[in-house]
Amino acid sequence: MKKTFSLTHEKIATPRLVEAIKHEVNKYLKRERRRALPSGADFWAFDCRFGADADNAKAVHVTEVNKHISQAETDGLASFYLEVIARPEARHFEEREMEEVEDELTDEALMDDVYPENEPK
Repeated sequence: MKKTFSLTHEKIATPRLVEAIKHEVNKYLKRERRRALPSGADFWAFDCRFGADADNAKAVHVTEVNKHISQAETDGLASFYLEVIARPEARHFEEREMEEVEDELTDEALMDDVYPENEPK
């Protein structure tokens, strides 16, 4: 989604426009997350950019989009540009995380040796 949203309308109040814009963005995110993932991907990641116009748009995290929309209303902007691009992403586990899991398993085994009442009967 690459779109310039207007925060002015002759008949609709600005707070209602902001709610409608947030709803449209959330609806888009939900629709993109429902799409089938390509092989090797675990989830959909979103590259988002927000700004007064397309040339001045800066990268923002997807969870901060609603905050930026509210801030645009507070700042009194007449319009703003929002870009949300979905991309498939795979989870990457580091070796350190695997070592922590192994340490936890070792700790549990030690606890069973020290406290035999923890063992299932």
